[in-house]
Amino acid sequence: MLSRKTKHLLLKIISMFSVVRGYNIPIIALAQYLSAIFILAPEKRALDVLLDFNLFFIVLLSGLTIASGYIINNFYDSKKDLINRPNKSKLDRLVSQKTKLQVYFSVNFIVFLLAFFVSFRAVLFFSAYIFLIWFYSHKLKKILIIGNLTAAFLAVLPFFAILLYYKNLYPQIFAHATFLFLLLLIREMIKDLENIKGDIANGYQTIPVVFGEPFSKKIITLLTISTIIPIYFLIEIFEVRYMDIYFYVSMIILIFFLLKLWKSNSKTDYLLLHNILKSLVVSGVFCIILINPEVLIHGKRLLRL
Repeated sequence: MLSRKTKHLLLKIISMFSVVRGYNIPIIALAQYLSAIFILAPEKRALDVLLDFNLFFIVLLSGLTIASGYIINNFYDSKKDLINRPNKSKLDRLVSQKTKLQVYFSVNFIVFLLAFFVSFRAVLFFSAYIFLIWFYSHKLKKILIIGNLTAAFLAVLPFFAILLYYKNLYPQIFAHATFLFLLLLIREMIKDLENIKGDIANGYQTIPVVFGEPFSKKIITLLTISTIIPIYFLIEIFEVRYMDIYFYVSMIILIFFLLKLWKSNSKTDYLLLHNILKSLVVSGVFCIILINPEVLIHGKRLLRL
């Protein structure tokens, strides 16, 4: 039997894991490594990429920065989450606001110190990233449209850390980034529909709050249709090989998504749409392997993109 003190500690750990959304960070780290192996460093052996000390630190620093970002976002959104996510909020509140801030500043200080092991550019990048996340959570999140755009941009930013490290500016990288950015932006707008009650109660100026749900659905529809542009370039112009299967399937899913969107009118409906988009993003991470699956057999790329 566990003692009361041990149980309390375990609950605190689980609560902090919920606050930093620890289930998301490994996916982001995997996405960074797969992007490096299959897209950004085509001339290197997969094993060399995996054993790259500087890349490891960039991925580690990205994960720590994202974790601290979730903490500060949770800190500012605590009142809104009581309305929008009551069950998760109860779990998150097992850790005090004071403790969250202490962990937040400690993690950011660790990121700042570890960044020096990579380069001074890494110090500047992650310092700017930390500041932008705080500024978004504190101010930008409540501003109409700017909040959505900033959230999607911040979610894509860890991949630019890898991009800056390898300095390989292949055009298809920006097509991938544009597709991901659009999916994340659509997801942010679905979250606004999902969380409209809490946003109204706490003075958040989101599109559904200011212009209404029908107008928000029109914008989401336009953004969803816009994903055809990067998909076209990735399938027809650039060489993504077997990953084109993912993009064809994505188009079918997005058609279903739009049909479901216009029939949705409850938090449960919007949560389903949110999860569809999240599944598309996560599956896209694993499907990066389809760009050149020979890497898994031979340990290096046989074709250059």
